[in-house]
Amino acid sequence: MTLSVDDEFNVTYITLGGYVEMGKYRYFYFSIMLTVYILTICFNCTIVYLIWIHKNLHEPMYVFIAALLLNSIVYNTAMYPKMLSDFLSEEQLISYSACLFQFFVYYTLSASDFFLLSAMSYDRYVAICKPLRYAAIMRRSTVTTILVLAWLVPAGEMAVSVILVTNSKLCNSALRALFCNNSLYKLFCESSRALSVFDVLALLSMALFPLLFILFTYTRILIISYRSGRNVRKKAAQTCLPHLIVLICFSSLCGYDVIVIRLGSDSDFMTTLQAFLYYPLLNPVIYGLKVKEISKHLKKLLCEAKVM
Repeated sequence: MTLSVDDEFNVTYITLGGYVEMGKYRYFYFSIMLTVYILTICFNCTIVYLIWIHKNLHEPMYVFIAALLLNSIVYNTAMYPKMLSDFLSEEQLISYSACLFQFFVYYTLSASDFFLLSAMSYDRYVAICKPLRYAAIMRRSTVTTILVLAWLVPAGEMAVSVILVTNSKLCNSALRALFCNNSLYKLFCESSRALSVFDVLALLSMALFPLLFILFTYTRILIISYRSGRNVRKKAAQTCLPHLIVLICFSSLCGYDVIVIRLGSDSDFMTTLQAFLYYPLLNPVIYGLKVKEISKHLKKLLCEAKVM
């Protein structure tokens, strides 16, 4: 297949072929996706708003939760409008530059989520295993530094990856996916050794190492909790369970992206669609219902809304 090129502007367009499986159900999928998009933005913004206005939620754990939800807001805002328009379009096209932007946003925010989940696990480790030193360790300056690194480090690494991708020659314009993810590599004429090496290093630094760190901290929490009294175990379960649920679901999606897509298989329409349906709503629901202080303020807000 030849590339579609606009000679005047020298823009290469890529066909997103993952939508062919939706058939006559395009309007049904569009309605579901639009509903999920609106609910996701509303739920995430509500939780962030509650954390912002209530001073008792200005603690490191809640700040990291707010940052994670902000990532979700940016991610959905960058990805959903294009997907929604593609559901209603006869031909799903995206410019190469816009495709690279999607690629950058998707993996930058995914890596940032891993860093933020690592920060949450460390915060819980200090709170449960070193409670007397918590205030000294988790200072405001420490939290600010963690947040800056959680956004800048993935952005920097993905910027390098995008630069390497940009220099690769395209021999195909048909991308069998709903958006520009790792499937993009299948469009290149030949694989780049430099890009492959860098991707492995990026995967290690932005996903595997943070995941191992999270597993280490939660293992330490589990050991300390087991050795301590019932109250400590209860506190550990209440504060760590929401993070673990989010971590397991998020790691599963990332594993699918790396193992299934990067290693040669095409993106499955229904699997990808379910990921866009379930995970965006997972974070605000889990943190809104399972984190006690946030849940308390959320119930109060809902009661006030009913009165009005």
